[in-house]
Parts: sequence; C-alpha cells; structure tokens
Amino acid sequence: MSETTNTAQETKKIQIFDTTLRDGEQSPGASIDPERKIIIARQLGKLGVDIIEPGFAVSSAGEFAAVQQISRELQHVEISGFARMMKVDIDAAVKATQDAARRRLHLFISSSDIHLQYQLRKTRAEVLQIAKEMIAYGKQFVDEIEFSAMDTTRSDRAFVIDLVEAAIAEGATIINLPDTLGYALPDEVEELFRSVRTQARGGESVRYSAHNHNDLGLAVANSLAAIRGGATQIEVTVNGVGERAGNCSLEELAMIIETRKSVLQLETGIEQREIYETSRMVSHAMHYPIAYNKPIVGRNAFQHESGIHQDGLLKNRNTYEIMDPEAMGISRSMIILGRHSGRHAIKHRLAEYGVDVADKELTEVYDRFKALADEKKIVTDDELIRIAGETTATQPDPYVLVDLQVLAGSHKSRIASVTVKNSAEGEERSYTGMGEGPLEAVIHCIQQAIPVAAEFEDLEMHSLSTGEDAHGEAVVTIVNNGERYRGTSIHKDIIFAAAQAYVAACNQAVMTGNKRGTKENTAV
Repeated sequence: MSETTNTAQETKKIQIFDTTLRDGEQSPGASIDPERKIIIARQLGKLGVDIIEPGFAVSSAGEFAAVQQISRELQHVEISGFARMMKVDIDAAVKATQDAARRRLHLFISSSDIHLQYQLRKTRAEVLQIAKEMIAYGKQFVDEIEFSAMDTTRSDRAFVIDLVEAAIAEGATIINLPDTLGYALPDEVEELFRSVRTQARGGESVRYSAHNHNDLGLAVANSLAAIRGGATQIEVTVNGVGERAGNCSLEELAMIIETRKSVLQLETGIEQREIYETSRMVSHAMHYPIAYNKPIVGRNAFQHESGIHQDGLLKNRNTYEIMDPEAMGISRSMIILGRHSGRHAIKHRLAEYGVDVADKELTEVYDRFKALADEKKIVTDDELIRIAGETTATQPDPYVLVDLQVLAGSHKSRIASVTVKNSAEGEERSYTGMGEGPLEAVIHCIQQAIPVAAEFEDLEMHSLSTGEDAHGEAVVTIVNNGERYRGTSIHKDIIFAAAQAYVAACNQAVMTGNKRGTKENTAV
C-alpha cells in the first residue's frame, strides 16, 4: 500500500481507553498503592487518554478511595467504573465514580461455553438473564453502559449476538468484544466485529470497543483489525502490562496510528511528548523493567550500533528512523558504541562532550575502544571519555571518585564518607552524608561535591560472575536540565560501582553543560 493521503476519506478519531490501573495492575506482582495510582492517573490525563479505568472499586477500601479521588480530580477525562454483573459491584462502582464529570459503567460477564461450564457454572439462558437484569439495574444510575462479553473470540457467535442484542435492548451504549486469552488472529477479529455490528439487532446504533490480550503477540495487530471491523475505541495499557503476557500497548498503538496516519486515516488524542514519561512512571510504580527491545520505549528502540547505520544517522536521521524519539520525550542517545561502531561515530560522540581528538590520536583511541568493545560488547560514554583522556595524556573527567566508606547497620540511618577529586582545581575533598540506605547516603555525599542539579532517576544492577569474587555492573541514569545521562561501572563492591556510575553520569552532564556554555560565549 502506498503512503499517500486519501483526501476523499475523512480521518477517524479512535478513543483510547486506558486500563493500566485496573487490568494492568493484575500483572503478577505489579500492584500499585492507592496514592501512586492517583499520581499515574494525573499523568494519563496529561498523556491525553480519553477514558481511564482506575480500578475495581468493590475489591477494597483503598481501591474504592483511589477510584473516588481520581474521579474527583480528573474532570476532563471520562471515568469507567468496572463491575461484575452483581449489584454489590455496581453499587460500589457507581458510588466511587459519582463525582466524575463524565463516567460510564463497564459491566462484564463470560460468554464462552468453557467459562460458563467451569467458571460460572451457569447455562447460556442464565447468563443472558443476568446480563439483562444487571444492565437494566446499572442504567438507573448512568447513561453510558459498556458491556463486555468476556472471551468473545472463543465463544459461539450466535450466543454472542444474542448477548449483544440483549445488552443493547437494556440500554448498553458501547459493546466490547474482548480477545481475553489473546487467541484470535487479525482476520478473525475483523470479521467478528463486522458480523456482530451488522447482524445484531440495533448493532449499528452503538459504539464498539476492542480489548485484546497479547498471549500470541497479536494484541496490537488485533486492535488494528478491530478498527477495520468497526471499533472506534481500543482498550490499552501503558507498556502493554496486564494479565499473563499483557494487553495492547498504548504507546505502540498510538505511534502506529501517528506514523502511518496517511494510510490508516486514523488519529488519537495522545500527546506524544508525554509517552516516555508515562512509560517510565508506570515501570517504576509497578517495579516492572521495560525490555531493552520493547518498541517505542525500550532502551534499544532508537539506538544503533552498526557503523553503517550510525554513519547514515549522523548524515540524516530519516535514513534509519521512522519516528522522532525526542517528540516522545526520549533523549537522543541513539548511537550505542560497540564493536561494530566506526571512527566517525566515536569522534562525533567525543565532540559532543567537548573532547577533540586529532586524527593521529583517533587511531589509538579507536584501537583501544575496539579492544574494550570485544570484551564488553558495549562501551559507555564515560568509558570512551576515559580512553580519550589516557590516550591524549589529559584528564577529561571533571570529577573523580577517589575513596568511599559506608557505615551500615540494621536499624539506624547509614552514614557515608566520600573523597572526590576536582580535576580542574587538582584538589581532593571529603564529604559526609546520611541516608536510609547505603547508596542514598553515598549519593548525598557526591551531590555536595558535584555542582549539578542531577536527579538520580534509575539504577540497574547486573551480576557479571558468580562466587565470592563476583563482580557487579551498575548502570545509573540521571536527569539534569531535562536531559538524561547514563554512566556505568564494574566493581566487586556494588555500592562503589553504583557510586562510580553516578559520578560518570554527572561528569557527562557537566561536560555537556561546559560545551554549551563555550558555544554561547563564542556566539556572543
């Protein structure tokens, strides 16, 4: 299909229904405390989702309070009250969402025979009657009712149509046909939506929603197929979190629609610049790391190691990128220096930190870089800067961690002392600090030594060997003036490794700032 705009076709708006705080939280080990739920909901509002499903109000007092607070605060977003086909659930959802400016009830019941037989232990006739009664009961309180026939894609089509007809007759305004087990293929999903919409009585009078799980890796593809079949709302989660293999990924769906909008003729209200911050916030709140190769928000999504790719990117970004990471709030660290990198990329990276290497020195830097890359696979910026300093007999690192001592215990606050060398002044100074943990105490010391307002954003620890002499690799990410910097270090002492990685990241921030200042002075 050619990438040309069909001017005769009107662009269709797809509603984004976010269920990160309900279905997403059902990921094993990913529960979010009520206070953090409210913080994430505020960010989802900034992201531009149309509907938020903040939780399952009947499940606990804390969950009820979170749903209630989110309903009160986010007056510009529609709130979905989730409930089983039970009066107690409906009452809780109605009460928790009563202060929302716009709200709906989201009622669900299983439709597949295997669920009816083994889970509900009810007949089709009984399920049909329950659905009628509970939708009618919920309609007393709200105008918008979303009905979900759980496990639709493994259900008898005629029974699904019976359920949908009954739901519409009782006042349902949105019909959700979920692929609860991530079982269907895209063609099957498209045909399902088209047939239900055209064959059910009143089927053309309601809106349709898709809720697809990712067990076979098809959640996003199936959501696009549902749109082709007539769905105008897609239920998603940030980072694709959710039961088992998760749900349709919000960021993947949104960026497919944005990147290929001239072909798809679709649009959403998602604010691209908030995508990465939302992803990071959910990952931290759930303690769920993001896979390196995760599309859109993974560490490797916009990073290139191949020398051919790097050379092309340095000449024109569009050679190997179809999206702009900075538009999504992702800092531009697209080139990863590894064994496949070329001289051009290495010289360019050093120049970004104000380190100029003559051509005759570049050969030695490159040779030492390749030797380290063969050993480690990836060479970080701080390691490259150190190689350049050793080759040119200079000390490019503005600050050097000389010594570290930590007093740890089981009850009291930890006390740390560090010695840091200021390379520009040639002096070493010692600093002390306290924290609830040893690393926090160390970071408080280092922050006194290095005058950058760097936020310690993230720490990754990797074991590189086993046994008593094992080494650990620390990867620290900081934020300074809205830019992210990453430092790494390897050491037997994991606290020392983390401290060195933090100093390395801070050095990058300092050097970047110094280079910008030099450019501004030159311009003046």
